[in-house]
Amino acid sequence: MPDLNINNSLKLLTSQLRGELYFDDLHKSIYATDASVYRKIPLAVAYPKDKNDIKKLIAFAHEQGTTLIPRTAGTSLAGQCVGDGIVVDVSKYFTNILDFDVEAKTVVVEPGVIRDELNVFLKPHGLFFSPNTSTSNRCMIGGMVGNNSSGSTSIKYGVTRDKVLELETILSDGTECVFNSLKKEALKEKAKGEDLESSIYKTLYSELSKKEIQSEIHKEFPLRSIHRRNTGYALDVLLDVNTNDGLSEKLNVAKLLCGSEGTLAFTTSIKLQLDDLPPEKEVFIIPHFKSVQESLEATVVAMKHNLYSCELLDKTILDCTKNNREQIKNRFFIEDDPEAILMLEVRADSDEVLESKVEKLIQDLKTNKFGYAHPKLYREDINKAIELRKAGLGLLGNIVGDAKAVACIEDTAVALVDLTNYISEFTQMMTAYKQKAVYYAHAGAGEIHLRPILNLKESKDVGLFREITTQTAKLVKKYKGSFSGEHGDGIVRAEFLPLMIGESNYQLLQRIKNAFDPNNIFNKGKIVDAFPMDESLRYEVDRVEPEIETIFDFSGSEGILRAAEKCNGSGDCRKPVSAGGTMCPSYRATKNETDTTRARANALREFLTTSDKKNRFNNEALKQVFDLCISCKACASECPSNVDVASFKVEFLYQYQKENPPSFRTKMIANNVKFNKIGSRFPKLTNALLNTGISKSIMGIAPERSIPKLASITFRKWYSINKANSKNNEFDKGELYLFVDEFTNYYDVQVGIDAFVLLSELGYKVNIVDHEESGRSLISKGFLDEAKEIIDKNVSIFNGLVSEKIPLIGIEPSAILSFRDEYLRLANNKTDAQNIAQNTFTFEEFIKQESLRGKIKENQFTNEDRTVKIHGHCHQKALSSTEPTFALLNLPKNYKVSIINSGCCGMAGSFGYEKEHYQISMQIGEDTLFSKIINMSEDVLIAASGTSCRHQIMDGTNRQSQHPISILREALIYSFKT
Repeated sequence: MPDLNINNSLKLLTSQLRGELYFDDLHKSIYATDASVYRKIPLAVAYPKDKNDIKKLIAFAHEQGTTLIPRTAGTSLAGQCVGDGIVVDVSKYFTNILDFDVEAKTVVVEPGVIRDELNVFLKPHGLFFSPNTSTSNRCMIGGMVGNNSSGSTSIKYGVTRDKVLELETILSDGTECVFNSLKKEALKEKAKGEDLESSIYKTLYSELSKKEIQSEIHKEFPLRSIHRRNTGYALDVLLDVNTNDGLSEKLNVAKLLCGSEGTLAFTTSIKLQLDDLPPEKEVFIIPHFKSVQESLEATVVAMKHNLYSCELLDKTILDCTKNNREQIKNRFFIEDDPEAILMLEVRADSDEVLESKVEKLIQDLKTNKFGYAHPKLYREDINKAIELRKAGLGLLGNIVGDAKAVACIEDTAVALVDLTNYISEFTQMMTAYKQKAVYYAHAGAGEIHLRPILNLKESKDVGLFREITTQTAKLVKKYKGSFSGEHGDGIVRAEFLPLMIGESNYQLLQRIKNAFDPNNIFNKGKIVDAFPMDESLRYEVDRVEPEIETIFDFSGSEGILRAAEKCNGSGDCRKPVSAGGTMCPSYRATKNETDTTRARANALREFLTTSDKKNRFNNEALKQVFDLCISCKACASECPSNVDVASFKVEFLYQYQKENPPSFRTKMIANNVKFNKIGSRFPKLTNALLNTGISKSIMGIAPERSIPKLASITFRKWYSINKANSKNNEFDKGELYLFVDEFTNYYDVQVGIDAFVLLSELGYKVNIVDHEESGRSLISKGFLDEAKEIIDKNVSIFNGLVSEKIPLIGIEPSAILSFRDEYLRLANNKTDAQNIAQNTFTFEEFIKQESLRGKIKENQFTNEDRTVKIHGHCHQKALSSTEPTFALLNLPKNYKVSIINSGCCGMAGSFGYEKEHYQISMQIGEDTLFSKIINMSEDVLIAASGTSCRHQIMDGTNRQSQHPISILREALIYSFKT
């Protein structure tokens, strides 16, 4: 039972905050984890709106004896963002750029500013914030300060600590304090006061001015030559052996707070030193190696060439990219099957200098016999390679089963001269444990992200988890390296600090922590007095796996629970609109963690695992977390772990509705084909009735929406009347089956006509058989028994008809692509369904394929000049591509075609019509699409394959859009008019 007293106190606190405070099961479950292996259910989750809110949270923590866990994007790999106190998420409101001085090259930001968005702001001024993590499109400056993040650019520009000039903070007693560079005399003056800030300065000065303490720090802390060092508190940066008293001439306590993981003070603003943008001319050289050891030896040679980045990917990571829909296309430069590759970034101000540098580097590698291939990448190809590298850690979640690449020793850094020997010893150690570790990332900085493959659901591997971490810590200590290079100590490494820096230095850390935070209210259990590294794991050890029966086939992930467990918390679903892509539309609109792919996967995992109900899906928290999932399927391709939340949602709806009967509106939308069959007999009357305010109110449709109108004749009816007209055509190009989806048949009849006419005129025999609807509406609403019946009928109908020579072609992406997605998960006969899927294509895919074969030529289309802009359907982008649409619309040689950089339109089938979702739907559309269309010239043709997309474009911009089929038919020379 929950503690009623604490709940009452939390309710009172809620009323006192300008921001929000949640302590419901859903919020607590999704904030119980970050990107680490740990799980701690927090007391509550707060979204403070201003400094006063943070002060009230600090006061509450004192009163209740709890702790505050600061959090931004929550991508921590060491467990810094989990705890049993109040998680304080500043990512929603502390997102402002407060000041910018272009002359001084400084900027002041709040901790929730996203790293890449800051650089978008800075770029026009020729400046950037240089630390560049793999999570840069969603990680925030506050988190980067907390971890002292480094990223791929550190070999050239240094780490976050090097860039931090000043921190505005709130201390543990609720007072505000600014930490910046102080001369020693000024520091001693500040230490004379009686307040907490003075006490902090007094402690720091008295401790660090002692020669024996300085000696111990120099002796035990990691080598100063290792710029990626984040072991404990960075006391060594305040020392300088070249001064009389051993202290730096200027002491900046902000440098100490950088890397302190929010355990010393609560940061509210950050002043950063910026760098000039690097030279524009760049090349990536990608040497391929037959062993990891060879790649490390090559790194020493490569680093002599003034590189801007030097990154390693091993075969394990590269193999993960083979099965990721989004990353397959980024593997284009891989030759054969390397055991490792390096990504070497070379830059210069001119092409001549650049090519000279590149050739010298390649020649140096070849002279030393390093690498069997040395491809060079330019321009957009570089961006693809960067995306491949950035997806690396997330891709490890793709390993099927319970054994995963575990983050525990992935953050070790040694001096570059020691790297080869260190990794050699490490590999020998792992071999003794019968482990083949993963080798990844920052080779040029002496930091390889090493990960053992362990099953932390089993006590045996939990034992190995501790043992391997311990032995690795001892090996790092041997080379006087840093056990934490950039990911922080968190829970996983803090326990080893006495070993890494010596017991007396560790006790010094405890005294420093006590000076800042005597009541331990800031992120308890991190860095000092650490939580045990092998407890509070994400999974219960040696648990009996719950048996979860599903109608969807999740066997590819060994069941729905393991499919949800593939989410490792990397937070790719939190990337903003400016980062491109589609995932996750509802999060982009609300900025609430509850609306991320990560939250949905975590909530499903949590409640399927812990529920004691017979039907574990019968949970209101799950209903809440899936409510704004619009089933765009972007997560299935853009998430590095391919966490397919759309499939989770329909399975949830199916199971939930067993206990909770669906509403009238849900039944009506799911079974719209049945209603349309009736309504299409009297289309004018049906359209008039449905578009009244009373009808919309009864159906729960937003009054602002116009309900799509039934056509005056169905496409099948038109076909039965007109098919004889095409019998005299010469079908010399081939034969196909056209799938008549329910949207084309009842609403977009003209598009169906255009498709039939276009294909016939191009010389294709178009067959249309009596088949069932696609089942899309039934699937989207969780009516999976009914959908399965339809799917099995369609599989039976098309099996034996569809082949490589006679494919199945569809018009509406969400309908035809079901054959390549849900049909494979629901059909009884998986073999037949797979055979059909292999020969099923969108209309655009088919036309592109035929044009490449020379069967369709540009001289069959107009020479007229037109400008065409393409908005891609979400399912098309996730399961196919918008590139075939681009190819189709480029057939008329004078058409200037481009793809709009847009995410989801926001309509998503029925979602945007539902009154409670209307505002979110329009916000999603506004985020990435509406403004771009509104600014287009009236003579620009707007192409959109999805019927929902076309309706949303009309509602959001008052602009007409067309299916690419209709645009191409209009461009066809000599097409007969119908």
